[in-house]
Amino acid sequence: MFKRISTWMRFSARAAVGLLAVCGISQRSPGADVIQLRDQSSITGKVLADKPDSVVVDIGFTAITIPRSQVLKISTEREAKGKTAEAKSAETSQHSQVYFSAKSPPPERAVREWAKELGEAVVQVRTPGGLGSGFILNDEGFLITNFHVIEGETQISVEVYHQSPKGQLERRQYKKVRIVAMNKFQDLTLLKIEDEGAPKFKRVLIGSADALGQGERVFAIGSPLGFERTVTEGIVSTKSRAVQGNLFLQTTAQINPGNSGGPLFNLRGEVVGVTNMKITFNEGLGFAIPSEQVKYFLEHRDAYAYDNDNPSNAYRYLEPPQLPNKSGAATGQHKPAGG
Repeated sequence: MFKRISTWMRFSARAAVGLLAVCGISQRSPGADVIQLRDQSSITGKVLADKPDSVVVDIGFTAITIPRSQVLKISTEREAKGKTAEAKSAETSQHSQVYFSAKSPPPERAVREWAKELGEAVVQVRTPGGLGSGFILNDEGFLITNFHVIEGETQISVEVYHQSPKGQLERRQYKKVRIVAMNKFQDLTLLKIEDEGAPKFKRVLIGSADALGQGERVFAIGSPLGFERTVTEGIVSTKSRAVQGNLFLQTTAQINPGNSGGPLFNLRGEVVGVTNMKITFNEGLGFAIPSEQVKYFLEHRDAYAYDNDNPSNAYRYLEPPQLPNKSGAATGQHKPAGG
């Protein structure tokens, strides 16, 4: 009926453990300290003694002596938390720059104005098995399309219409396209154009589908049946249509084969959804993946990282923990019960 359109305390083994009777040894100021070790682990406790050859730490139920050679740095817990928070904040900021959102809502404009301005950021995605649409997220060439557009394919090309200084559109095909992440359950894929000499790309802004109102006007840009840069306009019929266990935006904007992976915009020029399917033999019943799901996918893309060894899998699984065998060597295999 529905037709798709195209993740006891651990410390250094070298740290000697022992009970202490600290008497007459200079102590650090009271409060928790963080001892960063050279093997990238850390210990939190109260430093009782900081000696040239060792550091004595009270960890609550006992005290341990750590060889000075294994200590990378000692800081207070507040300092460590502050630096960790700064690092996480910087990491989050850098991580989120794969896409951009407006700091304040842009003014509404006519569809024809937005179509002219945003058309360069909407692309055609081609594989040996078919074609679909997509849209560029940043000037480095990251772009979104549907999983089903590239499902089972690794030979992917992207056609972009660059605007020349004279205002004309020039088609350019990029053939070095890498699959970065994908989630077949949400029908989303993140790609990256990596052709040498590629220019800075025109990008879109990601808006909020939650902020949409029923009946609000929206428009789609894509390549239905290969007719690139086709614009269709409609309204939001409902914001939370349940289809096959997922929630979609339902819209009257015409969605046809080839529109898959293309953007659904509001009148502020922000992407509020990714078009991905329609009901066969019916018009005015198109569906799009809400932008909130797209943001979640992008912000957690490491969990959906593409794996050459398992190309059709939607998740990236970590290696299992290594367990010691009878000889003391680590092994990842489990021995069945009963030998």
